[in-house]
Formats: sequence, C-alpha cells, structure tokens
Amino acid sequence: MSKILNAFVDENLQQLRDQGLYNEIDPVEGPNGPIIKVKGKNLINLSSNNYLGLATNEQLKEIAKNTIEEYGVGAGAVRTINGTLDLHVKLEAKLAEFKGTEAAISYQSGFNCNMAAISAVMDKNDAILSDQLNHASIIDGCRLSKAKIIPFNHSDMEDLRAKAKAATESGQYNKVMVITDGVFSMDGDIAKLPEIVEIAKEFDLITYVDDAHGSGVTGKGKGTVKHFGLQNEIDFQIGTLSKAIGVVGGYVAGKQNVIDWLKVRSRPFLFSTALPPADVAAITAAVQMIIDSTELHDLLWENGDYLKAGLEKLGFNIGHSETPITPCIIGDETLTQQFSKRLIEEGVYAKSIVFPTVPKGTGRVRNMPTAAHTKEMLDDALAIYEKVGKELGVIS
Repeated sequence: MSKILNAFVDENLQQLRDQGLYNEIDPVEGPNGPIIKVKGKNLINLSSNNYLGLATNEQLKEIAKNTIEEYGVGAGAVRTINGTLDLHVKLEAKLAEFKGTEAAISYQSGFNCNMAAISAVMDKNDAILSDQLNHASIIDGCRLSKAKIIPFNHSDMEDLRAKAKAATESGQYNKVMVITDGVFSMDGDIAKLPEIVEIAKEFDLITYVDDAHGSGVTGKGKGTVKHFGLQNEIDFQIGTLSKAIGVVGGYVAGKQNVIDWLKVRSRPFLFSTALPPADVAAITAAVQMIIDSTELHDLLWENGDYLKAGLEKLGFNIGHSETPITPCIIGDETLTQQFSKRLIEEGVYAKSIVFPTVPKGTGRVRNMPTAAHTKEMLDDALAIYEKVGKELGVIS
C-alpha cells in the first residue's frame, strides 16, 4: 500500500474520531422494520427512512418473489440496449400518474437522479441557484454540470429573488435553474414552493424539486409539489424509490420532451444496468398502494405527531419540523455521539447526525417514526429518551 495514502487515511480517521465525527456502522440482523436486531439485541428503530413500512410489506414481498420466477433476478443490460423490460415501462407510466406529469424516467438510485438530470440540462454556460441546505446528491449533481453554483440562504425568498435577478440580468448565463429539496431531511421543514414558483416565473428560471423525503409523506402521500398543487409549474420532480416506497431506485418526472432528453443524454441511464425486475414490480405495486389509499400516510403522521409532542414535553429541542421527521438537536458533536450510544444501549436505535451531514455545532439525533410503529413502542422510546436525556444533562 502507498505510504502516502496510508498516512493520509490513518491521520484523518483519527482526527474524525477525536472530533466525534466518526460514524460507526451497525449491521442490522434481519428486516428493517419498527423493531430491528443489532448485535443480537432487539431495538426500537427510529433511524429508518422506511416511512410507510413498505420495505417489509408482505404483499410486496410476494410480488417480488413471483416476479423473480417469471423474469429472473436482473434486467440483463442498460436501458438503451435491451434492459428495458415491459415492467420498466409500466412503472414509469405509474410514476407519471403518481406525480401528475406527462412522463417519468427511473434510475438506480435517488442520488443517480440528481447526478443524471442536472448535468444533462445544465452546463458551464449556465447558473444554478441552490438552497444552502440541499442534499449532498444535489450539490454533487450541480458540481458535475460545471454550471456556476449560486447558493441562497435556506428558504430565504428575499435572498433567492435578489440572486435570481442578479443572475438573469447579468447576461452571463444561457439558462438559470433554481433547485431545492421538497422536504429537508435533517430538519423536516418544507420548501416554500409557491414563492419559489412565483420568483421562477418572474425571471424564467428552470424549477427543480427533489422530493425524496416528501413523496409518500406530504400531499396525502402524493408529495410536496402536489401538496401545493404545483405539478404543472415544476419542470423537474425528483423522487426516491427507497424511502416511503420501500424498495430501491429513483425517478424524474416532468414533461414528455424533458424525459425524452434524459433518455438520450443522462449518463446513469445510458451506462448503468437497469433496475432489477423484482424491484420494479414491487415499486409499481407500492406506488399504486399510495395512490389508492392514505391509510399508511395517516398512520405515519399520527405517529410522528405523537413522538414529536412527547419529546417536546420532555424538554428536547426538536427544531421547527413540519413533517414526521423529528430531530433532537444536541449541538456538540461528541455529546451527540454519546447520547446516541446511550440510547442504543438502552433499547432505542436512533443514530447521531453530525458534520458534514449537518453544519458543525448542530449535531442531532434524527428520529423517524413510521406507519409501522405502535404507540407502545413510541412510549417505550420516550421513556428511554427521558432517562438518557437527564443522565447526560440534555434535559433537566
């Protein structure tokens, strides 16, 4: 091994450990449900993005098994050769119905969507107005495009408008895009989409919303764009198929010509094997469930409100979440890591979130109740939170 590489890795790993920024990964021994097993111990799971509990849904499991028998375990090729199965076509039609758009395209992950779509449309002659708290995949997609990245203060519409005006009136850019998460995953707040659309119309901005944490959660399950009734005003709707949908992958929904362009110019679509058939069939069925009923969505919100009220009553700082995502903001990174470790020891799996996922000094434990949790599970979790919070001086 290279001596330079070895020294670099060892030095920087130790630095992360000293700063309380090193994240230990715990293998889950079995399904990722409301109760998980880690190191042989059953824990109440508050760290999953399996919002609706669909990752372990019995009907979806049966559909996946039957699809493997019929289609095999892999698509066999990239989409543009012969990896496009009839299942992919059905899924993309269903996603377009779900999002209220003309068409949709699926990818291997939500991260791939942002790498694919942004760089297929924006280039070095363009500019991107990006919310400062946008997800890492958005940031990387913007960088890949080589467009000028102009950050605006989080959900600050005056700052966005001023920067949109300056960018469009400068004459330096062929196109200007405004890009935002629909729901911000670490704080649980919702983007101000009506105001963003108004500014976009004024300055002819391309609008791009990554609704990874909104689809299945907001808008009665249909997402943040539909929550505001703006499906005809947003150029790009991005979503993941691994959170509320419970499987794997991602998608972009929009006008037919935009999707046609992505099929011939987005590199992850062109150069990576298509989603496996069993996953595609399970995803299609999961999307149909969300279209047909709000039952799981309603359970999710009921549990989210219940946990949020309980934590706030105990005295925890839960920020300003507008969704079931419920952070307990601790601040100090080392204390945050200790807090998470003690929760796990006592029976609640709630992982610490520290820099670089969130800014330094804003370490937190991110809690994600799901539709599959019972009130008894949440009561047990709250009792453990109270015990550990008082022990570590986080609450009095």
